[in-house]
Amino acid sequence: MIEENVILVNKNDEQIGLMPKLEAHEKAVLHRAFSVFVLNSKNEIMLQQRASQKYHSPLLWTNTCCSHQREGETNIQAGSRRLFEEMGFKTELKELFHFIYKAPFDNGLTEHELDHVMIGYYDGEPVINPEEVESWKWMKIEEVKKDMELHPLLYTVWFKIIFEEFYHFLEEHKSPLSSEEGTHNT
Repeated sequence: MIEENVILVNKNDEQIGLMPKLEAHEKAVLHRAFSVFVLNSKNEIMLQQRASQKYHSPLLWTNTCCSHQREGETNIQAGSRRLFEEMGFKTELKELFHFIYKAPFDNGLTEHELDHVMIGYYDGEPVINPEEVESWKWMKIEEVKKDMELHPLLYTVWFKIIFEEFYHFLEEHKSPLSSEEGTHNT
């Protein structure tokens, strides 16, 4: 399998090049990424547990899905593609904000990402890809926050950063699914 490239960016999210994903993580080079949060009509977040064979953060709990944009993809196109690849469903996504973070891992790799955070709404069950996802669950936003404080080592670095710094964005975007109108699920 050919290793995917990531899009190298400057702090203004302007593309400055491409690099193989593993090399970018070895060199801690700033690159574009995204994190998708899916909420249901009970305002619970669909969490995924990363697969055991992931090269960093295996078996940790995180947001619904995350990955890297491909050259020529919009953030929404990339988020929709990866949500379907990892979790097996499609829903309309909306971009909320982006931020930059840098986090070294025990295995010598470093995430240095300009992360675009997106939100979508869905009331069904995913059909997870076992190569990417070990397990999944719904959790209320407040329960996630409390569990993260009690058990921080169970969660990915970027997920903790999003919750600590941008928790209010998730609270402000309550699910429109509580009424049956407006569902965009397939």
